[in-house]
Amino acid sequence: MTEKEKGARGMLYDANHDEELNDEYLNASLLLVDYNRTLPIEQGMRRSILRELLGKIGKECEIRPPFYCDRGYNIELGDYVFANYHFTVLDGAKVVIGNHVYIAPNVSIYTAGHPFDVVLRRKGLEYAYPVRIGDDVWIGGGVSILPGVTIGNNVVIGAGSVVNRDIPDNSLAVGNPCKVIRRLELSEEKELD
Repeated sequence: MTEKEKGARGMLYDANHDEELNDEYLNASLLLVDYNRTLPIEQGMRRSILRELLGKIGKECEIRPPFYCDRGYNIELGDYVFANYHFTVLDGAKVVIGNHVYIAPNVSIYTAGHPFDVVLRRKGLEYAYPVRIGDDVWIGGGVSILPGVTIGNNVVIGAGSVVNRDIPDNSLAVGNPCKVIRRLELSEEKELD
């Protein structure tokens, strides 16, 4: 089994010394250099690079440079996704972002983590668990989303939060660790139409 196959199955894998994974990282890095050098008036070029880099990109999506990711092909964007400056996605596993998602500056999504066991960590092993973000989600500035998290539909994540567990639909969640502080009421849901 290859290191890439191990990672796709949520097993520990060597992401640092594997030629296939290093080549994929290099390819994504080169595309990101071009992307991050584009001018604001070069929206067509940005979209073209994102189509080559990402696994899926819906209609009318925008990611403002600078943008960083590990591989790109594990990232899937729905329709009308907006990510502001300094969006970082460590996509060792799938990152699926729904429709009408707004991501503030300095948001990071991490699928990758390292074992607590120092012997395994010294070998450069890591794991990757998928992250899913539903539709109609607003993620505040400086939020970190950790491996394996699912954020439901119609959710607001407060600025500076560290999301280390699943967040259910129709929730306002904040803090470190991020916790649901209240349910979004029906009247607020209707405002989204």
